[in-house]
Amino acid sequence: QVQLVESGGGLVQAGGSLRLSCAASTSTFNIDAFGWYRQAPGRQREFVAVKWSGDSPNYADSVNGRFTISRDSRRNTVYLQMNSLKPEDTAVYYCNAKSRGSLSETNFWGQGTQVTVSS
Repeated sequence: QVQLVESGGGLVQAGGSLRLSCAASTSTFNIDAFGWYRQAPGRQREFVAVKWSGDSPNYADSVNGRFTISRDSRRNTVYLQMNSLKPEDTAVYYCNAKSRGSLSETNFWGQGTQVTVSS
């Protein structure tokens, strides 16, 4: 079981930057991918970014070129650098970890961190 704890959210003006962190409670050697999702009020949770082991990151079109996902395996931590923030980026951001088995995929989620971008 992997526990994920996000941090780094807050209030920022449009055009500003934030860096979110996601710390895993245990070794992540069995984790195949880390990702970030977000959920705005009244909307469904949506994909933001994912990094599969050995692959290049993938991003939602809405954040591509502005957000960067990275991983520090020594610290069992994943980051989401968010630049040029827009009011529409306002949401609760969730860290996700995926572990693929032979027949299924297990997802782990953090508790979320609020990001608010003011215009």
